[in-house]
Amino acid sequence: MTATQQDISNIPLAAIDVSDATLYQQDTWRPYFERLRAEDPVHWSENDTFGGFWSVTRFQDITAVDGNHEAFSSVPAITIGDYGDDLPVTQFIAMDPPIHDVQRAAVQGVVAPKNLSGLESLIRQRVGNILDELPVGETFNWVEKVSINLTTQMLATIFDFPFEDRHKLPYWSDMATSLPEIAGSDGDGDERTAALQDCLAYFTVLWHQRKHNSPDTMDLVSLLATNPHTRDMVEDPLEYLGNLLLLIIGGNDTTRNSITGGVLALNQNPAEYAKLKTNPSLIPSMVSEIIRWQTPLMHMRRIATRDIELGGKMIRKGEKVVMWYLSGNHDETAIERPDEFIIDRTNPRYHLSFGFGVHRCMGNRLGEMQLRILWEEVLQRFSHVEVVGEPERVLSNFVRGYSSLPVLLHA
Repeated sequence: MTATQQDISNIPLAAIDVSDATLYQQDTWRPYFERLRAEDPVHWSENDTFGGFWSVTRFQDITAVDGNHEAFSSVPAITIGDYGDDLPVTQFIAMDPPIHDVQRAAVQGVVAPKNLSGLESLIRQRVGNILDELPVGETFNWVEKVSINLTTQMLATIFDFPFEDRHKLPYWSDMATSLPEIAGSDGDGDERTAALQDCLAYFTVLWHQRKHNSPDTMDLVSLLATNPHTRDMVEDPLEYLGNLLLLIIGGNDTTRNSITGGVLALNQNPAEYAKLKTNPSLIPSMVSEIIRWQTPLMHMRRIATRDIELGGKMIRKGEKVVMWYLSGNHDETAIERPDEFIIDRTNPRYHLSFGFGVHRCMGNRLGEMQLRILWEEVLQRFSHVEVVGEPERVLSNFVRGYSSLPVLLHA
């Protein structure tokens, strides 16, 4: 049964636990966050899987946490749950300045404006090839044939990963985010460990092949292997693996699920789809709205480094603080009509899907560019992308994703 507003208003506040991954798989999360934003915007929960944690649900409170890395540390992890002792990886998103800044700077060149403009024609060519192979007039899974296919090709491009093995990248990404203790999902620990060991071994070979490359070689492995601040990272395998996974997940889950989420949103809002077809110049604005609407990574976590007050609550040193970007992106005090999908919003890039502060997503412009090119090419080829069945959503409180979306293309 879908939870209604009435059902939720009768639940004691203390019993509301937004870390329950079934809320996102069943798409029943909205009224829970609506109630928390109204009645208890900084909310304490405890459960057996994640222990105790604060949920921060309002836009302004989230930016206050995300923008204060001195009081709210990213160490040791950025998900509600911890990574576990079987594979205790470290990564620069789960570090604080100054180490974070140095490692992030090492790879930032791949998404610098100059490099992005060079990538645009390649992305357009690959998008075109994918779309031209799609069957018109018969049902297929958009997630598999478009979303996964396109983001996997893009990942292979920015890693300069052997194209024939590119299917490994989304598999490793899924394995990294699919443990019950990390995101409330239903993954298998042994399979995950084996997959991530395979990932590390594969990329270690690539590292040694590229460590003598020119420092301006624009792939993520060469950039790490040739930068003076990160060229010894391979000596610490778990740090290397952690940063690889960060970059793989960052380039995979986010764009992939926004590609699917956009098709779903346009079908759920036919007047907006009609507006887009009439005025394709709205694509850049629509892309930002899709990313807000989808919020592909629903939360990030911090640890309080000292006692600090937030939203009238006293957070104690060492406590977990979870910023629910998904809730902030639906905060009616910050965003006008937030529960509506509006492709020509006045300020469409005003959202939290990329985070805020020193950890703001470094690949945001690349993700936006991929989505923009995709929709430019889709509109040129198809009169309509019709959703013909219900989406299947993944079980996770971290990745807001899809495993299936049946569609029918109209020429």
